[in-house]
Parts: sequence; structure tokens; C-alpha cells
Amino acid sequence: MEINENTSDGYHTFKELYEFRRLYNTGLFNEWAKLGLYNVHKSRRHGDGSIPFGDEDWFVVMAELPTGQISNHYNIKYWDDFKVPEKDRSNKWDGHTAQDVIERLQQLIKPTK
Repeated sequence: MEINENTSDGYHTFKELYEFRRLYNTGLFNEWAKLGLYNVHKSRRHGDGSIPFGDEDWFVVMAELPTGQISNHYNIKYWDDFKVPEKDRSNKWDGHTAQDVIERLQQLIKPTK
């Protein structure tokens, strides 16, 4: 079986899930930026000056949570959807993985005791 954007779990396709993620990310980062929280920003370049994926059609959005850094990459067509400060270079990537982002967001909304 070929796995592509139309692959479904029986409820949603990958394409739909990525769209949900982008919209949730946009809304949350825009709200944080409006509130002046978490050094939210967007950039066409990583902290080391590299272009995401070596392709100028991509950019990175980043936030510095109290629980650690989180980031995502999006196609440049979504640039204007992110109403967050623009930087020449994003903050230096701290090496976070997808699992780190999950844990950092979980800790933010439900701190451990």
C-alpha cells in the first residue's frame, strides 16, 4: 500500500491532519505574539543561516517556551498567516525532536508537580 497525503486512519487523511496542525499552530503562535509571550518569531533562515530544506519556499516559526524551544516549518505561501515578528535568522535550534516538542507542550499545559 502506498502511503501519501490521502492515507487515512479511517477518520482523517494525513493532508487533513497536517492542515489541522498548521491552523492550530498559526492560531496559537499569533495569540502568543499578540500577548508578547515566548519570543515567537518567523524566519526564512535557521539560526545558523541555512535555508530550511535548502529551498526558499520554506520558513521556520519558533517559540521559546519556559519548558523549551518548539518550532515547525511551513511553505512560504503561509508566511502572511503568521502574524508574528520576523527575524533575519531564527533563534539557534536547541536540537529538539518531535517528541521533545510534544513533551514541552504537555509540560506547558499541565506542569508536573
